[in-house]
Amino acid sequence: MSTYVTIIIAAVLTNNFVLSKFYGICPFLGVSKKLDSSVGMGAAVIFVMLCASICTYPIYALILEPLDLTYLRTVAFILVIAVFVQLLEMVIKKLMPPLYKTLGVYLPLITTNCAVLGVTIMNIDDGYTFGQSLVNALFSGIGFALAMILFSGVRSRVDDAEEETPKMFRGVPATLIAAAIVSMSFLGFGGLGQ
Repeated sequence: MSTYVTIIIAAVLTNNFVLSKFYGICPFLGVSKKLDSSVGMGAAVIFVMLCASICTYPIYALILEPLDLTYLRTVAFILVIAVFVQLLEMVIKKLMPPLYKTLGVYLPLITTNCAVLGVTIMNIDDGYTFGQSLVNALFSGIGFALAMILFSGVRSRVDDAEEETPKMFRGVPATLIAAAIVSMSFLGFGGLGQ
C-alpha cells in the first residue's frame, strides 16, 4: 500500500510531469489562458494517459518483450496514443463543440505530448506492475491537470497586471517567468514520499 501512496505523491507533486520534468510544455503554455480550456485539456490528458497505459503495458509485456522486440516500444506506444487521441478528438468534436473549438490545435498535439509518452515509458522503465502503472498514469494525468489549472489562475493574474508590467516583460516573457515561479513552488514538495 505504501508503494501506491509513494507513486501518487510522486506523480502529482514531486515528479509532476510539467513542473518537475518539463514534459508537455506546449499545451501547458498554449492552453492555460482560460480555466475551462485548462480543465478540458487536463481531462483529455488524464483519459489518454490512462487508456494508453492500459494498452501499452500488455503490448510490451505480452508481445514486445517475449518476441525480443523491445526496441520498437516507442513506435508502438506512439501508435497506441495516436489511436486514443483520434478517438478522443472525435468524441469531443461531437459532444462538446465549444471545448473542441477552444482546444483547437492543441488537442491533436496530445499525440506528440511527451508527458503521455513519458508516462507509458516510465511505467516500463521503473518496473511498475500493471496496477502500479495505472495508478501512476491516472495520478500523473491529475498532476498535469493540476499544473494546468493552477497556472491558468496565475496566468489570468499576470494578464490582469499587464499595465503594471514593464513593456519588455509583457506577453510571453511574463508568462515564462510566471511558469518558472510556479515550477519552483513545486520544488518545495521534494522531500515528500521518500
